[in-house]
Amino acid sequence: LALEQGNISVARRISQYLPDKYQNDLKPLESIANNPQRYLEHIKPNFSHRSAAEMALFAVHRLARTDPAQAATYWEKIREHFSPEEQGYAWGQLAYLAARKQDPMAVTWFANAGNAPLTDLQLGWKARAALRAQNWPTVLDAISAMSAQEQRQPVWRYWKARGLKATGKPVMANELFAALSREHNYYGQLSLEELGAVISPPPISYKATEAEVQAIAALPGLQRALGLYRANLRGDGAREWLWNIRKFDDKQLLAAAELARRNELYDRAISTAERTQQLHDFELRFPAPHRDVMQSYTRQVDLDDAWVYGLIRQESRFVQVAKSSVGASGMMQLMPTTARWVAKKLGIKGFKHSLVNELDTNLALGTYYLKHVYDELDGSPVLATAAYNAGPSRARRWQDVKPMEGMIYIESIPFNETRDYVKKVLSNASYYAGRFGEKLTSLRQRI
Repeated sequence: LALEQGNISVARRISQYLPDKYQNDLKPLESIANNPQRYLEHIKPNFSHRSAAEMALFAVHRLARTDPAQAATYWEKIREHFSPEEQGYAWGQLAYLAARKQDPMAVTWFANAGNAPLTDLQLGWKARAALRAQNWPTVLDAISAMSAQEQRQPVWRYWKARGLKATGKPVMANELFAALSREHNYYGQLSLEELGAVISPPPISYKATEAEVQAIAALPGLQRALGLYRANLRGDGAREWLWNIRKFDDKQLLAAAELARRNELYDRAISTAERTQQLHDFELRFPAPHRDVMQSYTRQVDLDDAWVYGLIRQESRFVQVAKSSVGASGMMQLMPTTARWVAKKLGIKGFKHSLVNELDTNLALGTYYLKHVYDELDGSPVLATAAYNAGPSRARRWQDVKPMEGMIYIESIPFNETRDYVKKVLSNASYYAGRFGEKLTSLRQRI
């Protein structure tokens, strides 16, 4: 298990507790980790020793992390030395790593794994590999083999419904779509559209009264939180805010969210409004600050306002001084190299990266770059959104040689962060489109 995770030093420490007879075969651990191909080419393990066989399995797994096809070639040469259970395990690992690299052989290798036990993570990638192959029976098999908890996730409820629909079971599919359509998320929106409804702005089920907002504003805890934000102690302000709203009911949460919006703390407004269970105010969940300024830039480059707002909501939640752990800055979270490149393209003289936190500069640079990747990637919002997060070269690499449904492309993005990011940006965009009264409110059409 440690070796599966690449924790070589942990595996080495664990191995010290094994009997002495195993120690000799475990010596090549580090050399296998550094060059598994060389080990597989030149070493002839004594497969009658459990430890030697484990090292060979580790070498195959390690090589598959970078080149699944080559690892499978070596595995075919030695697999006869292993039990059926061990062979199933190895095929499961090869298939999982191949699926992460979008290798079409992944579906075949998962089939080779037979009845070998697979983790939820492996089964998720089995389903994604089958989606790319349009193999709906295998999609359904993978989902049905997941743990009960994993099967309850919106992602797998949606794809199970799609699988049932594709295999001629529309009634069962619509039951799942109907339940999902009541949830306010990416899969809920798609499910609603599967049932024939077009996304429209959700009704504002409750609007906090002025008296309710003033009552919340008078609470000492929230006054402290706002004071900390004014002192530019954002981390302390966020902690103070979260502590004080932890027991609020829906009406109090919406009043607090409105208080945050009035103080231009849009990240607090969004996260607070999202906590409600029965009463909702989607204007607070999807605020649209700086609309006039935004439109002046989106119109220059002919970009959809709703998409840009959806992206900013996911990137920074409209915090102008936001800075990521990797150095991206401002509302549209621009990396220093990207910002300098765009500034040069726009002819901004004397550009300094500190300017990225200024509203106008950030929007000018961010909208130009988003339009650039959009044009480079065939005018696809899906590819451009993925490129904005992970880079244009990766967005292209994740395509297939044949046309692919946009939802399947998104679902099979190998990076968890980017996959989640693209879903949320496009989901946000549909909500904003409804709020702005735009024609393109269908999430499926947008994808």
